[in-house]
This record gives sequence, C-alpha cells and structure tokens, in this order.
Amino acid sequence: MGENEEDTEETWLQLRPVEPLPSQCCGSGCSPCVFDLYHRNLARWEAARASNDRSLLSGKQSQSCPSKLSPETFLAFRICALDKLTKDTYHVRFALPGNSQLSLHPGQHLVLRGIVDDLEIQRAYTPISPANAKGYFEVLIKCYQTGLMSRCVKSWRVGDTAFWRGPFGNFFYKPNQYGELLMLAAGTGLAPMVPILQSITDNEDDETFVTLVCCFKTFESIYLKTFLQEQTRFWNVRTFFILSQENSPEQLPWSYREKTHFGHLDQDLIEELMKKLSFQVIERFSKVM
Repeated sequence: MGENEEDTEETWLQLRPVEPLPSQCCGSGCSPCVFDLYHRNLARWEAARASNDRSLLSGKQSQSCPSKLSPETFLAFRICALDKLTKDTYHVRFALPGNSQLSLHPGQHLVLRGIVDDLEIQRAYTPISPANAKGYFEVLIKCYQTGLMSRCVKSWRVGDTAFWRGPFGNFFYKPNQYGELLMLAAGTGLAPMVPILQSITDNEDDETFVTLVCCFKTFESIYLKTFLQEQTRFWNVRTFFILSQENSPEQLPWSYREKTHFGHLDQDLIEELMKKLSFQVIERFSKVM
C-alpha cells in the first residue's frame, strides 16, 4: 500500500463517528436518540468510505447561530436571565434570535448537552415558557449534589451559551379531548404540566377542567407560586398542594390553607381528590352556565 493510500486510510479512520457513551443518553426515549444518530452517521460514513467520496459526509454536531430547532443537531442559545428559585433549583431564560418562537407543542421537551471532565452528557428538560413566547424560552432545572449536569448548570452565568436539540415527545395535547384532567406533579415534575395548563387557559374555546396536584417538601420549596395562583383564577382550574415536611396549616398563607394537605400522596388521597373533582366540576359548570 502506498504512502498516499495510508494517509487516506488514516483520514477515513479519523472521520469515523465515535460511538456515544451511556452517559450521553438522557434516558427519555428521544427519537432520534444519540445512538440512533450514531448508527445513521456510521452508515453514512461507511457509504462515503466505500465510494471514497468525503462529500457524502454532511452535517455538524452543533451550530453557533440557531435558526430552527433540530432533533439531530445541537444549537447554541445564549443565557439572558438566570434566577435561583430555591437552594437547588434554577429558572433559566435563553434568547431566541429576533422575535422568533420555539414552536413546541405542549408536552414536548428538549435535550441539553453538557461537558464535564471531557465527558459529554445529555439530559431532557421541558420548557415552561408560553408556546407563543417571542424571543426567548425558559426552563426549570434542579441541581443535585452529585449530578454531572448539575455541575454545568451551577457554573452558568448570564451571557454564557448552552446547546440544545429537539423537540422530542409523542404526547400532544388536544383541546377538549377530555372533559377533565388530573395532573400529578412532584418537584420539577411540574415543568411538563405548565405548557399544557397554559395552552388550556390561553384558549377561550378549551373548556377542559384541570386539577393540578403539586407535591413539595415545604411551602418555601414550591416553584412558580405566582403563576400557579394566577392560573387558579380561571373557572376551570384548581390546584392542591401536598407538603411532606410540614404539618401545620397555621404557618401557611390563608389562600393556601384549604388546598394544602400534609404528608405524602397516596391512593386514599387521590380517591378523595377525585370525588371532590367530580362534585366541583358540576358545581363550577353550573355557575358558568
């Protein structure tokens, strides 16, 4: 084999896609997954190598100037606001170019990429900003003491850049598809509920009744209090709170006392809420009519 052929062989080996590590999979069932993309790129590489045509290799792993979301390509978004809601949870706003919109369907999520000690990791997060928000999108991110992605998030500052791809998720909410919705959320599990709830209350023609049950450790740890209070002003929305590390309603604001339970969410409590739901839905509907 000649020297030029050896150089060509070495070049092709350098261009071969690298198989992802398990840590690079967010575990959320994304389609395409990082492993799907790897096998797709590997097949493209094999075809290009067989034809000795490097022009068949196309696409980049990331782009610095976002134009449109892509499930396959990471796009860079600038952090324009960063608020620490609790000791371990951040509310982060990312800028979109101009007055563009993220254009996600309620229930869809994005995947965030981080690099820690030269190890690439990916995690899934659901934007909590309104679907029609222009020029930005927002996410809730909880940090854990030993979490790898948490190390990335804790290092963020306004003006920094983070890489996202998406959207993902096969759940699509349809207005008036159900008469009643019971949403159960614990901690940052509230995030996927927010865009669905907003889409209902923003749509005057959507008459779906919503009961949102939020589970937190303490009253102080409840996220998005103002937003949740605003949502309960709508005739078809009510909220309940389950606090696992508090036991006295006297320490709560008056507006929370009647709708807060103490302990943990269990079957008996769900059944109790369901009974109240059926009765109050009929009562509210009668008032509206």
